[in-house]
This record gives sequence, structure tokens and C-alpha cells, in this order.
Amino acid sequence: MAETLSPCTPRGQCQANTSSANVDANASSAASALVGSSAWRGREPFSVFTILILTLLVLLTVATFLWNLLVLATILRVKAFHRVPHNLVASTAVSDVLVAALVMPLSLVKELSAGRRWRLGRELCLVWVCFDVLCCTASIWNVTAIALDRYWSITRHLEYTLLTRRRISNVMIALTWALSAAISLAPLFGWGETYSPEQERCQVSQEPSYTIVSTGGAFYLPLCVVLFVYWKIYKAAKFRVGGRRRNAVVPLPEAAQVKEASREPQMVFTARHAAITFQTDGETWREQKEKKAALMVGILIGVFVLCWIPFFITELISPLCSCNIPPIWKSIFLWLGYSNSFFNPLIYTAFNKNYNNAFKNLFVKQR
Repeated sequence: MAETLSPCTPRGQCQANTSSANVDANASSAASALVGSSAWRGREPFSVFTILILTLLVLLTVATFLWNLLVLATILRVKAFHRVPHNLVASTAVSDVLVAALVMPLSLVKELSAGRRWRLGRELCLVWVCFDVLCCTASIWNVTAIALDRYWSITRHLEYTLLTRRRISNVMIALTWALSAAISLAPLFGWGETYSPEQERCQVSQEPSYTIVSTGGAFYLPLCVVLFVYWKIYKAAKFRVGGRRRNAVVPLPEAAQVKEASREPQMVFTARHAAITFQTDGETWREQKEKKAALMVGILIGVFVLCWIPFFITELISPLCSCNIPPIWKSIFLWLGYSNSFFNPLIYTAFNKNYNNAFKNLFVKQR
């Protein structure tokens, strides 16, 4: 005989409980969706100021990429640029192009995410951090190599021949990229962690020992080199100006005559209406060239220091003292450092008329 089920039986009670659970689940999901939608409607994703800042960052990224790419195209097309020091300029442009193409876009994506969290996975995080350290370190050391090349060409222009200059510049380029690769690849072999899945954080390894080595090798060591180089260039320029003044012979208005002193024999030659000097009046072509090179190196070093020193100070202090630096300031210092890749080609092409003429010829030929 078939058993009839009633709400009081255990099976009927289970069905009632299941249906009530479904109703509660639907109600809770509807409530959470309502709360989420109301929260989304009440939240303003981007303010006008934020949109303006993001637009400036996008323009900075595009301008950095195009300007450095233009420098590379000019060096490749013009045969006169296939020599020193343009190979150092080309190496700098390569590092800055990579910064604009591989580093700045992903950093911009991170800025757009809520709370500056990394939601692109571990693998892409490792690639981004690796290229970030590699390209920025290479850009900094390339600037140092340009400063050293200018220093040796000014202070040792007789010994620093074209062949020697080519060999030394190639060695400096190789060492620049080798050191940058060593610093950037070290976290991949277990020296600190760059990605935290729980906090969705992607950043350079905060291991104190790695922080000291990486910041020292990527910034503080080249900073000491460029400051020493510019100090030596300034001393050399000052010495030459002083030597030039000492070498000048001031004419006397009297007639030409020879005087002999009784105690200290000496001869003094004078001439009427004539000026006797050991070199021509005004600056020579080489002095003008050296002065221009010294000015270019000074501006290049000054911009380099202003762009990168805030970032590397916070990068060194933060892991060592466990300081809680606001994320907004970290972003400002980071993008200020990235902007150095935009200023580099502007500086070393503004002081070289050959680049300006090559740019004009390049566009004329394209037309």
C-alpha cells in the first residue's frame, strides 16, 4: 500500500526546509545585489582631476615612446651617427623606449585599479617588475656613460682617440646592460618576493639586503660617479680659463725697448700700437665645444638627479625602517622617475645641431 506523505512526516519536513532555504538564499542574493548596485551608483569612479592626471600620464607615455623612437630611427638612417658618442645615445634611447613600451603602460593599468592592486596574475607581475628594474637601471647607467664619455673627451682629448673612445663606449654599454640584468633578475632566483596574491600586490622586492644592493647599484653608485665627473669637468674648465688669462701678454703704450735690471736680469719686450698674445681673442672652436658639452652634461645630470632621487630615497628608507609611505606619494615619485626617459632625448638632441638637421631631413624625405 502506497504511503502518503504529509507535511508532518520527515520527508515532507525536508522539502519544506529546502524550499524555505531557497527563498532565504534568493532574498539574500537580491539584497546583496541591491546593496552592491546602490554602492556602485553612489561611488564616483573617476573625478575630473583624476581624468586629467591620467590623460597627462598617457601623453607622457606616448611622447616618451615616440621621441626616443625618433632618435633611434635617426641614428640608424644617418651614417654619420654610426660612431661614438651616438652609440651611447642609441643605447640610452633603447632603454627609454623599453620603459615607455613595456613598463609605463602596465604601471598605468595598476594606477587605474582600485587601491592600486595588481590583478593581472603572478607571471605578468614578474615580467613587469623585471623589465621595470632592467630598463630604468640601464637608462640611469647610460646617462652615466654619456657623462664619462664627455668628461674624457674634454680632459684627455689627446689620449682619448676615436679608436679608444669606440672601445671604451662599447665596454660601458655591455657593462650597463649586464649590471642592469643582474639586478633585475636577482628576485627571480629567490632574493625576495615581488608578488603577494593575498594582498594583490606587485612591487619590487622589499627584502632589506636586496633593497640596499639594488638601490646602490641602480642609483647611488651612478649618482656618485656623475657628481664626481661634473666636478672634474668644472675644475678642468676653470683651469683652462685661468691658464688662458695667464698666457695673455698685455701691450704697453711705450716704444719697443729692452731693459736690463742690475740685480735680476730680465728682458721686457714692448711694442707701439700692437697686441701680442699667445692665442686669438675670444673663445676658440674647441673651447666653445667643450663649454657646450659641459653645459649639456650639467643639465643631463641635474634632471637625472631631480627625477630619480625622491623615488630612490623612499625606496631605500621604506623597507629598512618599516615606514608607511602613502601610496599616492609612491606613485608621484615613480612617475617622476619615469619622466627622466622623456627628458633624456630632449637634452642631448637640443645641444646637437646635427640631430635637428637630421630630424628635418628625415621628415622631408618621408614627405
